[in-house]
Amino acid sequence: MKIENIKVTDPFWTKYRTIVKDKLIPYQWSVINDDRAITIEKENAGAYDAVEKSHAVENLKIAAGLAKGHFYGFWFQDSDVYKWLEAVAYALRYAPDKRLEGIANNVIDIISQAQEPDGYLDTYIQIEAPEHKFTHVSLSHELYVMGHYIEAGVAYYQTTHYRKALDIAKKMGDCIDANFGPEDKKMHGYPGHPEIELALAKLADESGDVKYTRVAKYMIDQRGTRPNNFFEEQLKNVQAKKIEDPYYSDASQPDPEPSYFQNDVPVREMTSVEGHAVRMVYLLTGMAHVARQTGDESLFAASQRLWEDVTRRQMYITGGVGSSAPKGEAFTFDYDLPNDTAYAETCASCAMSFFAKQMRDTYQDADYGDVLERELYNGTISGMSPDGKHFFYVNPLEVDPKASKEDPMKSHVKVQRAAWFGCACRPPNLARLVASVDQYIYTVTEDAIYADQFIGNETTFDNGLTIEQTGNFPWSGDVQFAITAKKTVKTTVAIRIPAWSRDHYAVTVNGQPLAVELDQGYLRIKRNWSGTTQIAVTLDMSVQMVHADPRVKDDVGKTAIQRGPVVYTLEQADNGCQLQANTLPVTPAFTVTPDDQTFAVPIVKITTTALHTDAATPIGNLYGTPATTLTHKKQLTFIPYFAWANRTPGEMMVWCTRCKGDSRYLMIWFLWLAG
Repeated sequence: MKIENIKVTDPFWTKYRTIVKDKLIPYQWSVINDDRAITIEKENAGAYDAVEKSHAVENLKIAAGLAKGHFYGFWFQDSDVYKWLEAVAYALRYAPDKRLEGIANNVIDIISQAQEPDGYLDTYIQIEAPEHKFTHVSLSHELYVMGHYIEAGVAYYQTTHYRKALDIAKKMGDCIDANFGPEDKKMHGYPGHPEIELALAKLADESGDVKYTRVAKYMIDQRGTRPNNFFEEQLKNVQAKKIEDPYYSDASQPDPEPSYFQNDVPVREMTSVEGHAVRMVYLLTGMAHVARQTGDESLFAASQRLWEDVTRRQMYITGGVGSSAPKGEAFTFDYDLPNDTAYAETCASCAMSFFAKQMRDTYQDADYGDVLERELYNGTISGMSPDGKHFFYVNPLEVDPKASKEDPMKSHVKVQRAAWFGCACRPPNLARLVASVDQYIYTVTEDAIYADQFIGNETTFDNGLTIEQTGNFPWSGDVQFAITAKKTVKTTVAIRIPAWSRDHYAVTVNGQPLAVELDQGYLRIKRNWSGTTQIAVTLDMSVQMVHADPRVKDDVGKTAIQRGPVVYTLEQADNGCQLQANTLPVTPAFTVTPDDQTFAVPIVKITTTALHTDAATPIGNLYGTPATTLTHKKQLTFIPYFAWANRTPGEMMVWCTRCKGDSRYLMIWFLWLAG
């Protein structure tokens, strides 16, 4: 069974997809063409010096012989253009635009001219260091940037049928296959930054050529094997040639520790996620896809084991992953999830969405849809302001502007979104995810249609069924499915019931209650469909106080507020400073109010009454007894986490102190409530 056509009608996602199409894509185009005067920020105090412009399109023109000059920017800059192109490919599906399509076709023509006859394309290497070609792939990002073009080329061809887009991708795949593999004259290695693996798997799906899967699987299988001195041998060659240049000066230095590259042990022996978070999750995405293509059970078992590790022990409530800045945007160890130094890179949340999709395409388990939902409504879109022109590199769960300014260990934690970054992978990654959100709504098999996400849509399937899904999710839990059959169709329609609602939900079919046991989190309805069938799902949208596993030491004694899939946060703009001085009662009374005025997108805010502890007046000792403090009632306003940092810069906090519930605290609350 296949999806023939899908149209997103959802109010929430239509708004975001319009922002991507009408604001972000044009804005990004102006930036990568150096047509916009912007301030480019350093990601943190230890980051590379910020560049003054992108120059990404101009680099391609120089490599193509259409302009003269030197390469400018980071050596992985090509990928900014390719991810822009991929976002365009998806946006053209829901908002056809001949002018934009013409611009994209012209970019593809430039890329074609820049590509070498053997399929190789990396503008930095071609312009500045041709002697570096595939000489040190642990750092060069050559395979990374070519992977991003392959993804873009496949997507653009699927949308427009512009053959040149796919031909470039296939030539790249052929180049990689010609240079990497088990044969004696090929390189027995893999990239430092995984990405090409997942891209080659997509190319194999589109082209039907299994050699692309074969080389992707080879790179995955080689990773971390011993003896395999591929990176070490390449480093020795670079050092022997004494190659030096200002853009790639790190090439002559020892690589970081193997775990940073996920190559200390073979992937099938990995017991926990490690190293650079985006690299790790891109690798996992490729592993899951290749495992499905090849039927490799051991590879999929490794993917599942590492999925469980990251989602159960190393993921923030917002879906963010990668808790360490000093260690290099990386995973650290189980339950190490600090809030005020969290890295939780936007790209890592996007990557988790890609990983969840690949896992979901193999196994019918609602766990994957639950995590994807968490990413979509929290950790991804928090990376972009509604104007489509400001972005977060890092998505912390607690912010103090003073700390961000004065503490070098928190220099990566920003209180406002930046106009652009020197390492600018975040804006286009988010753009391509939002523009392609329709691909995450359904999963189809030979005998079932799985509704994985509650995103309003009109979809036709090749078995003769049409599904119209309507509602106002994530603000309302009332979701309707109108299923129409042109002829009698025998199949199963399975609807995911989210983990946050499995204790309380209701389903009716044509107005009659349906009582069916959940299977792996899905409500399966198997029948002969004819005419139009109305299914109504009611989910639990009560405000929930979420507690962390006590092994997450930063959240002990604290609670987070969640309603439906949306995680909430306190912000100084609503609640004043010293957010940490607020304590929630054991059973607070919450008021839920729609708000379409405060932000550029409609939200639902939550208010409650808490206890606020002030410093004594006059100021007392730094340390003392409880008598040195004063308390008073205070109304708190929670807003969706994704909406923070769109007003006056200030403090922000997701996890709040909660009353412990013992007799001493209960007496305090009793006296307080008694007035």
